[in-house]
Amino acid sequence: MSSSSDAAAIGTEPLRSSGLLARFTKRIPQAWRTPLGITGAAVAVLWILVAVLGPALWPYGPLAQDFLRLEAPSGAHWFGTDELGRDVFTRVLAGAQVTVPLALLLVGLSVVIGGILGLAAGFFGRWVDETVMRLTDLVMAFPIVILAMVVAAALGASLVNAVLAALVVSWPAYARVTRGLVVGVRTADYVLADRLLGFSALRSLRTDIVPMVVGPVLILATLDIGTATLLLSGLSFLGLGAKPPTAEWGSMVSTAVQNFDSWWLGVFPGLAILTVVMAFNFLGDALRDALDPRTAGVLGKAETR
Repeated sequence: MSSSSDAAAIGTEPLRSSGLLARFTKRIPQAWRTPLGITGAAVAVLWILVAVLGPALWPYGPLAQDFLRLEAPSGAHWFGTDELGRDVFTRVLAGAQVTVPLALLLVGLSVVIGGILGLAAGFFGRWVDETVMRLTDLVMAFPIVILAMVVAAALGASLVNAVLAALVVSWPAYARVTRGLVVGVRTADYVLADRLLGFSALRSLRTDIVPMVVGPVLILATLDIGTATLLLSGLSFLGLGAKPPTAEWGSMVSTAVQNFDSWWLGVFPGLAILTVVMAFNFLGDALRDALDPRTAGVLGKAETR
């Protein structure tokens, strides 16, 4: 009797772990029905559409110098014109094609690099764990912005180098979070049972451990998109990212500093950065509430009322 019950337990635990990702997927839609989720999703989708549609939404060319210089916002130019006679509204829309995709790319690369290293460190332990963790400690020992500035300055001012510099300082957070989650799961009964049944390390990672990591890493990545936007815009503001005449929000704010009396030059690109950061922070908070077992039940009860 004991052997049959043990076999039943061994059979059910992997099923629970493999179904965890499915349960997360069911809970994610709950996030879109909360006020924070709706607001964040609407603003995020809006900016993504602006980035995707691109020139179809531009009333003028982002580099066209066909208008009066430093003209205040009006019916013809909703966000005014800049010091070279370019339409600021068009340049803000064009800036979405630069900042938003690069922020998403940066977070995606950070998740892949940090996630793989964290999985390896947490699952295999020993020298792999020591190597990865000491490397993350080395990177995280420096202030993020200062280290990114140093790397970007060493590589040279460009958008590609700005992304590389931001990537250097972004992946350790995912490695640490992933490693911590894996360490807490790798000794679970169902993981050990699968290894005894002949699962390879890669199969055990894929079926038993990765589903346990997806939720927290997804939340961190969503929240980090806003941080990536700020970091990339900050590097461009300091002259270490986009070069003129590229329409990029950080460089537009930097130009506005030189024309402080023309308030519209800095306000509208700054509002674009603010809305992107707030939108993905709202999405991250909503996802956290939906995937956290302590709050998911509350959300589920609220939906049934």
